[in-house]
Amino acid sequence: MLSAISAPNNLIPFPKTTHLRAKQFAPNSFRVSAVSSSSDPKETSLEYTPWLIVGLGNPGNKYHGTRHNVGFEMIDKISQTEGIVLNTIQSKALIGIGSIGEVPIVLAKPQAYMNFSGESVGPLAAYYKVPLRHILLAYDEMSLPNGVLRLQPKGGHGHHNGVKNVMGHLDGRKDFPRLSIGIGNPPGNMDMKAFLLQKFSPIERRQIDAALEQGVEAVRTLVLSGFTGSITRFNLGQKYKYHKV
Repeated sequence: MLSAISAPNNLIPFPKTTHLRAKQFAPNSFRVSAVSSSSDPKETSLEYTPWLIVGLGNPGNKYHGTRHNVGFEMIDKISQTEGIVLNTIQSKALIGIGSIGEVPIVLAKPQAYMNFSGESVGPLAAYYKVPLRHILLAYDEMSLPNGVLRLQPKGGHGHHNGVKNVMGHLDGRKDFPRLSIGIGNPPGNMDMKAFLLQKFSPIERRQIDAALEQGVEAVRTLVLSGFTGSITRFNLGQKYKYHKV
């Protein structure tokens, strides 16, 4: 149990809702230390390292609600649930600063279009000094059934141009978490690009809305507890989400 919180003098609190601009937050203001009353040496000092949670998508009303923009929808859902206002433009991204529990986070929606998402992710991670293991990317995944989620600590780009660009701006590194949001495969001979820019059917929309709710809980678990057994059970549950006996 935490008995006290100590932090550097320049620490700025992270309210659930903030109207402050990003430049008012020094990068090192994210570091928060907590002292535990436990006698266990392993629990005498905890550090809440910041997270950068990025949703991939395309800006503009033209793309709103399309399959390729579910990453943006995931950020919007987290913003709504956690009360973090997306109100600042920084590094070609719309961002919001807040926290999940006591852990500081930056939510981001790159505005330079999907294939240039890394132009936002790289600079934001550098500015806020977010370690690679705390950069969470949320994006659409055709290899998963519609509405099925998968949370992984690392992986390749899977031919997803947005993810590929992000990796390129992180020196080719792929050791960062990702939340893949299933959108299914194009039916028949439908063109892949047309499929990605298509909106969901009513049934698919309900599945996606449910997935976004579950995604928020998965992100909360990850931020507060890391890749524990809870995440493993989450992925297993998603695997059989629409399994029919």
